[in-house]
Amino acid sequence: MASLVLTGDTSGQVTIAAPAVAGTTTLTLPATTGTVLNDATVGVCRAWVNFNGTGTVAIRASFNVTSITDNGTGSYAVNLTNALADTNYACVMATRGSSGAGTPFLPIEHASLAARTTSSIAFYVIALSGATPDADTVEVAFFR
Repeated sequence: MASLVLTGDTSGQVTIAAPAVAGTTTLTLPATTGTVLNDATVGVCRAWVNFNGTGTVAIRASFNVTSITDNGTGSYAVNLTNALADTNYACVMATRGSSGAGTPFLPIEHASLAARTTSSIAFYVIALSGATPDADTVEVAFFR
């Protein structure tokens, strides 16, 4: 069985080589900026966060998210550590209702509060009743 050899250089390029193959096949991966793929690599998750949206909001786990903002009951913003190239990203959001609420919650982008930027998105949570309650769990992912 052939072994793969990984080599890297100071520019951030990583090369994977399979020396057992005649002529040595090499695959070069895209450059990275820190731990975030560069903007030339389309279709990857650029940032994500899972946070507690009740009481004092707090991040449970995240990638490329510097902070979250509590804009009032059921209203939040997610702030990125490394800005995206433009505002043409896809933002996927999910929530879980507050304990005992017994109703689904839906996250909706809150453009009237703050326009989408390359480093932040504002949104609110709405219940079927039309109320905007806090959510126990809020999850947001950015793709570009």
